[in-house]
Amino acid sequence: MVEFEWLFLVLQWMAIAFSVVVGGMVFLILVLFLYDLSQTKHSLRRNYPLIGRFRYVFEKLGEFFRQYMFAMEREELPFNRAQRSWAYRAAKNIDTTLAFGSTKPANFSNSVTFLNAPFPRLDSENKKNAEIVFGPDTSYPYQPNSFFNISGMSYGSISKPAIRALSYGAQKAGCWLNTGEGGLSSYHLESGCDIVFQIGTAKYGVRDAQGNLSEQQLSVLASHPQIKMFEIKLSQGAKPGKGGILPGKKVTPEVSLIRGIPVGQDSISPNRHLDVESAQDLLNLIARVRLITGRPVGIKFVLGVNWLEDFFQTVHTNGIESAPDFITLDGAEGGTGAAPMSLMDDMGLFLYESLPVLIQALHKYDLRDRIRIIVSGKMITPERVAWALAAGADVIQSARGFMFALGCIQSLQCNKDTCPTGITTHNLRLQRGLVVSEKSLRVMHYHNNMVKEVMTIAHACGVTSPHELNTVHFKMVNI
Repeated sequence: MVEFEWLFLVLQWMAIAFSVVVGGMVFLILVLFLYDLSQTKHSLRRNYPLIGRFRYVFEKLGEFFRQYMFAMEREELPFNRAQRSWAYRAAKNIDTTLAFGSTKPANFSNSVTFLNAPFPRLDSENKKNAEIVFGPDTSYPYQPNSFFNISGMSYGSISKPAIRALSYGAQKAGCWLNTGEGGLSSYHLESGCDIVFQIGTAKYGVRDAQGNLSEQQLSVLASHPQIKMFEIKLSQGAKPGKGGILPGKKVTPEVSLIRGIPVGQDSISPNRHLDVESAQDLLNLIARVRLITGRPVGIKFVLGVNWLEDFFQTVHTNGIESAPDFITLDGAEGGTGAAPMSLMDDMGLFLYESLPVLIQALHKYDLRDRIRIIVSGKMITPERVAWALAAGADVIQSARGFMFALGCIQSLQCNKDTCPTGITTHNLRLQRGLVVSEKSLRVMHYHNNMVKEVMTIAHACGVTSPHELNTVHFKMVNI
């Protein structure tokens, strides 16, 4: 009988201990759930409390499993883990150094290797970057503060908190923010950052009721001192030859008002500007926008058929002052929120081919000093930015790099209004994860660390400024 009493007592204590453990676990889970729900640093955990933590667990475990199973560090597309990890660390302003050795494949076709100097420059020898002036002959010339800026991402394609975080981040970093083709919102303006207004083929934000360019609306935009330049988009990476695509579920009443289109209907831009079908037409449009706004005006395109010869000859026929103040060259490696796979995979030239062609054509027609060059297209890591500057670019801009700074996890849901981090969705529950005050700091840190590491490459090459890099400082591997 005594033995049964002891057994009953042991079982009773075991039940109590089990209850305490289970209760403690439930309490811990509840605390972690509430903490994730209220914290502001991690969008995924804020939108998916507790469950979102598994991403970081699997990411950490992956570092160990990859050495036994397979190497995925440089294999994922469109951006591999190594590239994304650098962007995340730069945005968080934490250590970006690595251990043991490079995981980058050696000697693959069109890879770039920088050529180090025997006597690299010291940090104390830093020299201020070249003063790049856009449109020196316009009424309002523009000299940007940075060689690294935020590329076009339209409001509608990305969310209100994403635009606000980019705007405040640009203001903190001292770089510009390109509106993309979706028009100007109050969220672009509220931080006071410099803005480049993009005029897409549908002329959103500057169109009349028939979809033509409205000089009245253009004048209103030009009245904003924050708008420093106007960029006429002919085409962009990932969908050259195709206009912008915004699914109807993203055309909210506010987006509708800004763009001048019906609520809830798919927003499909024309393949080209309806009033531009020749080099002369394009120069006429440039002149018209420049006359009305007084601002530098440029064009953006992906190079396919080499039409530069005809275009630059037409410039000389009209007079050198008719030339665009800048050209934004996008590569076929560029990104977008939605595009047909046939264009995304197989249309347009990559930057390593098109940038040298553009630079050579500008020199041939004595226009290099007249036209500034902006480069975009997968510019998310320092070596890409440094290469573009060395190959002839004056200024670089990136969209997806700054999306990673906002917390993008490359879930590839940009066109579905289901972005889990709140960047490319109008779902208010998902937008809650993107806290503007936190993410604007990450935008600033990403910009600043990019500039810092590009400077590190320049010093290793023996020059004191990234703008001193040129084609003698790198070698491109061709296999």
